[in-house]
Amino acid sequence: MPPMDSNDAKQTTLSMLRERLDAGRMRSARRLVGNLHPAELARLLESLPLRERGVIWEMIGPDIEGDVLVELADEVRNGLIEGMATDELIAAVEGMEIDDLADLLAELPDALNREVLKSLDHQDHERLTQILAYDEDSAGGLMNVDIVTVRPDVTLDVVQRYLRARGEIPDGTDSIFVVDRDNKYKGALFLSRILTADQEKLVGEVMSTNVVPIPASARSKEVVWEFEHRDLLSAPVADEHNRVVGRITVDDVVDVIREEAEHSLMGAAGLDEEDDMFAPVAKSARRRALWLGINLATAFLAASVVDLFQTTIDKIVLLAVLMPVVPSMGGIAGTQSLTIMTRAIALGQIDKTNARRIFRKEVLVGVLNGFGWAAVVALFTLLWFKDWRIGAVIAGAMCINLVIAAAAGFAIPMTMKRMNIDPALAGGVVLTTITDVVGYMAFLGLGAMFLI
Repeated sequence: MPPMDSNDAKQTTLSMLRERLDAGRMRSARRLVGNLHPAELARLLESLPLRERGVIWEMIGPDIEGDVLVELADEVRNGLIEGMATDELIAAVEGMEIDDLADLLAELPDALNREVLKSLDHQDHERLTQILAYDEDSAGGLMNVDIVTVRPDVTLDVVQRYLRARGEIPDGTDSIFVVDRDNKYKGALFLSRILTADQEKLVGEVMSTNVVPIPASARSKEVVWEFEHRDLLSAPVADEHNRVVGRITVDDVVDVIREEAEHSLMGAAGLDEEDDMFAPVAKSARRRALWLGINLATAFLAASVVDLFQTTIDKIVLLAVLMPVVPSMGGIAGTQSLTIMTRAIALGQIDKTNARRIFRKEVLVGVLNGFGWAAVVALFTLLWFKDWRIGAVIAGAMCINLVIAAAAGFAIPMTMKRMNIDPALAGGVVLTTITDVVGYMAFLGLGAMFLI
């Protein structure tokens, strides 16, 4: 029997919970909830309507409430926090990892932040303040300050005895960091080397200098790039003086990748990945109304272009039959260029040195596809309507629109990047407007010139 995937498992858990809640079997439902990981509980809560969500939240133990809150979407988390007393929230965050606590505090009201900070001991307060000093979208904001460091002039035997004396090391540790007396980074000492190398060797002799520290000010996208291309499990984070201030592990990077993917997917439709899908109808409708209004305005713009050629359409009705073809083909061609450019910007693959070559390439692709598909459409139109002039008009319009679409697919994300606007959020609407307006203008304009 094939293993159950995560979606099937979640649906099964949801079904079992609903059955037990409907039957009033609260003790059985509580046991089921208690066996789930905090991340699983978060996904489960996001999948439940508000009433059932409240019931399940009450079943979650206070020792893991903080870990569950960190995993939740912002709106779902805020809804649960609103129903928690201050002392209950303080109890929930007790014992949380400092980096997770920093993520949670970034979403809390200032009054609650102050209360939580007051409840921390001096050491945790200092460590938390260190993380909060950095932008949450930077390496400093992602890092965990719970690290282990050693000096290069001690033996591996001393390191082993030191680790045993500590009793535990941070989760996800595959290496410890080597620093000098000023805490400046020197290299990484992998746990495998500690266990297998000669115990009398000095740390400086067996440490790796290939692991380069990530600047605390580096953006999260740069961190993802480092982990992806260097196959890292963890990496040191250093300040501007090369002093080690924390570490980032691969699970932090996976969270960034997931959030960016969700942002791109939801942003393309004008939605927020942090929204609650069980939010009140009026609230959800109000959020989506703006995007629909923008789309309506662009649709009226395209319609106004068509209205300019109303006389032409009245005289040659066949143009109305073929009219959707040109903007549709332009939209597809432009979306291809837009997607390639948005990805290139996200991965840092485009700059001033290669932008002109990429632009030339996209335009040439538009020209090649434009002429190629124009010939196909012209032949099809000739066979269908027995009029070579209509075939020539739609072929010419398609060439124009596909070239403009390719150029627009390049220019839109580059322009939005300079304006600090996310191309994934608004690029599609702008592109559709351009291809619709140019497509209708070219097709109906050529029709007015050569068919009347």
